Amino acid sequence: MKSGLERIDMGNRFGSAGVQQVYSDVEAYYGAQVAKHGATPRGVDWSCQATQSLRFVQLLRICDFAAPFALNDVGCGYGALCAFLDLRYPDSRVDYLGVDLSRAMISRARRRFRRADRRFSIGKASPRLADYSVASGVMNVNVGYSRAAWEDFIAAVLQDMRRTSRRGFSVNFMSDANGASEASGNLPETRLYRTNPERWIPYCEDALGCSVETLENYGMKEFTLLLRCRQNLAEDLPLRH
Repeated sequence: MKSGLERIDMGNRFGSAGVQQVYSDVEAYYGAQVAKHGATPRGVDWSCQATQSLRFVQLLRICDFAAPFALNDVGCGYGALCAFLDLRYPDSRVDYLGVDLSRAMISRARRRFRRADRRFSIGKASPRLADYSVASGVMNVNVGYSRAAWEDFIAAVLQDMRRTSRRGFSVNFMSDANGASEASGNLPETRLYRTNPERWIPYCEDALGCSVETLENYGMKEFTLLLRCRQNLAEDLPLRH
């Protein structure tokens, strides 16, 4: 069996134009979701606020709240993490930047949060280097691509997060303990992308230069990867436009 690193080739199988099309389709999908459900967890494809908050708890374990820091929130949606930060860490100084493909999402976020340390940007990647980055659910809904193509998209997102994070970043995935998704092949359809930590740990360690901590068993069928940067790869990772 090939390692996760060997099977994931940084978009070379799919090509940069193909990855750009995925971004476009993801934008359309989530724009439709927020138009239908509004600024609610269902508007970003989560079932309820309780599970959404539980995911935020795991993702933010990458951050050191003992001192001020800058945080990129990739796929920020309508800014739910901002409200969570204010509730959970009211005394912490967090320079927050939310980034999302959807103009509709960013418009709602900007209306909800009007503070100098709560800013939002339209795009697929952060325009700035921050101490930490998080992404909640960005990789989980395959909007109609083969598994191989979707993993090229995931690799591109992870590369951008690594390039724009000084200290570390974190992401979550739906778990696939029984390997059912592997057996499903590459049929193009809208479905949840399920995987296991072993598929992505080698890539994050070897290609992105990170140490990896896996969080599991927190009450949902998923896992979170905490990725701490071991070295500065900013000059080695190409910018994506």
